[in-house]
Amino acid sequence: MQEALREARAAGAEDEVPIGAVVVCRGRIIARGHNMTERLHDPTAHAEMIALTAATEALGGKYLDACTLYVTVEPCPMCAAALCWAQLGRLVYGAPDPRRGYSLFSPSLLHPRTETVSGVLADECAALVKDYFKSKR
Repeated sequence: MQEALREARAAGAEDEVPIGAVVVCRGRIIARGHNMTERLHDPTAHAEMIALTAATEALGGKYLDACTLYVTVEPCPMCAAALCWAQLGRLVYGAPDPRRGYSLFSPSLLHPRTETVSGVLADECAALVKDYFKSKR
């Protein structure tokens, strides 16, 4: 999760919402991503989507069943559905997203075999996002 936090800080430095993600497969990081929606003018350029694309490219296939995605904030429904299609093995996230997190809409958006762990470094992950939005007000 520390590496995902590093990505989140990179997003914040680029004036993006500070959310970061890394994909780990067989004990090593194979992909990284952070929010790039402003830079790319693309509402789908979430940290998870950037990391997902990089991971499938690194593996040369569309399935991530042997991988773990670490992300600083609970994925939105769009990202959760994409992770389902990738058959992600494990999802680990920090802070819940009480307004737009996938679990508010349907926990079944993830693949049935995806293991989920939440609350990892949640306070630190949440503080990055809260401080970002506080600075915008």
